[in-house]
Amino acid sequence: MKAIKSVIFGSLVMAWAACSTTETTELQVGNWRGEFTLDKYQVPFNFVVEDDTAALVKVFLTNGNEKAPLDIIYYQSDSVILPIKVYDAVLIAKVEGDSIKGFFKKNQSAKRGIPFRAVRNQYHRFQVKDSTLSHSVAGKWSVKLITESDGKPTSRYTVGLLEQQGNKITGTLLTTTGDYRYWEGVLDGTQLKLSAFSGSNPNLIQASLVDSVHFTGEFVSAGGRTILEAVKSDTAKLPDPYTLTYLKPGHDRLSFSFPNLDGKQVSLSDDRYKGKVVVLNVSGSWCPNCVDEASFLAPWYDANKNRGVEVLTLSFERKDDFQFAKERISTFKKRFGIQYEVLFAGIADKKLVAEKLPELNSFLSFPTTLFIDKNGRVRKVHTGYTGPATGKYYQEFISAFNAEVDALLNEKNSSGI
Repeated sequence: MKAIKSVIFGSLVMAWAACSTTETTELQVGNWRGEFTLDKYQVPFNFVVEDDTAALVKVFLTNGNEKAPLDIIYYQSDSVILPIKVYDAVLIAKVEGDSIKGFFKKNQSAKRGIPFRAVRNQYHRFQVKDSTLSHSVAGKWSVKLITESDGKPTSRYTVGLLEQQGNKITGTLLTTTGDYRYWEGVLDGTQLKLSAFSGSNPNLIQASLVDSVHFTGEFVSAGGRTILEAVKSDTAKLPDPYTLTYLKPGHDRLSFSFPNLDGKQVSLSDDRYKGKVVVLNVSGSWCPNCVDEASFLAPWYDANKNRGVEVLTLSFERKDDFQFAKERISTFKKRFGIQYEVLFAGIADKKLVAEKLPELNSFLSFPTTLFIDKNGRVRKVHTGYTGPATGKYYQEFISAFNAEVDALLNEKNSSGI
């Protein structure tokens, strides 16, 4: 197997590798199991290393049914560098035969990297010590997440979707601002254990079944620990995502102007958008749900752009810096083959979004999608995104999305066209 050599970017990588003068040790083909250390918690994740016919090493993060490709890996000294460009992040580790040790780092974060270890030829996510299946967790759950702020508990409700095959559990959480993407884990006796890592942040759920319809536990992420309480419920649901964000009374359209990647100011009054149905997407290249939405919107636009519909994205990034945003958005567009316009709208801050789009009653979530008719009027606003990890709910979202666009395309504009 041939390794791809390159000059490694950034002082972070140089500092990591500087202490070693040994020859490069390659990341070996096979199934790997890793564990992140978050405070006192171990958060497992899995990845697979493949070697294709072009002698290129390919690495994929695996979560349930998802197999997410990483970018081309690099080596320096005895370290392997795995860029995750879509999230502007990186995994850096020293290779020691069939094991690696390193850390995960968001390039724009001031926080320390999250340490991890990984071992080859391990296929499990969690060990199952008790294979007894006294209860089934498959189905829909009403999940309450409880956090403390200034000593006072604050609760928010989500919907858990779990599937079960023997002791293996997969699923996700639905929230008013989007889903938590793919999770994988086990039911170990009465202990429910789930984790997720697709390149953005490692997450962990560990809970105990009280009985067949209740479990309690904790949700752990880089942001801290949250208590959770869950009740099995076939009727659990969230508020209608089309009712959470709307235009203030007296307004029926948006007025804005932001630069595209060439620095040209773009607005809805431009000829490209006049007389057309416009799907306006408020997004960010750093956002996992936005990644899922782009993977849907890019091919959808290619298939529908000749019908009199346009897609326009307002991208809010981690820095209020045009050159930084241009690089991040360019990488994002290239990854998904995006042909529609993406504008840089500012720093990713919900209050700032609300200020820059003052016609909105509020701004709750990246992404948020607005449906604009041929006359430039905002007809519907969808908060959050229901991605492929949600199964039938994703299919329902796609059906509703297409129905809304079709209805707007069938209307006449003010000129009678």
